[in-house]
Amino acid sequence: QLVESGGGLVQPGGSLRLSCAASGFTFSMYAMGWYRQAPGKQRELVATITSDGYANYADSVKGRFTISRDTSTVYLQMNSLKPEDTAVYYCTNTVGSWGQGIQVTVSS
Repeated sequence: QLVESGGGLVQPGGSLRLSCAASGFTFSMYAMGWYRQAPGKQRELVATITSDGYANYADSVKGRFTISRDTSTVYLQMNSLKPEDTAVYYCTNTVGSWGQGIQVTVSS
């Protein structure tokens, strides 16, 4: 099970930290990822992190977003947010399990 939290409404230039609490599988063995889906668009990769902690980012978020993990939770620190970051953000264990999604809205 994957449960996201931390979304909401933020002004452009602001920050949010998303969390995804994992249970029901051996978390330490899996790469984890964050995806997002904006209205009318396909779901897209935001960032992934391997079991060893190596991170990969979409070009659109490099330098602004940071993915990290601890023993049972994966995080997405989002800084310098832009209106185009508005989307529903999803957590995944990259082998088929997804969270329910959480809304992030960047607007003044």
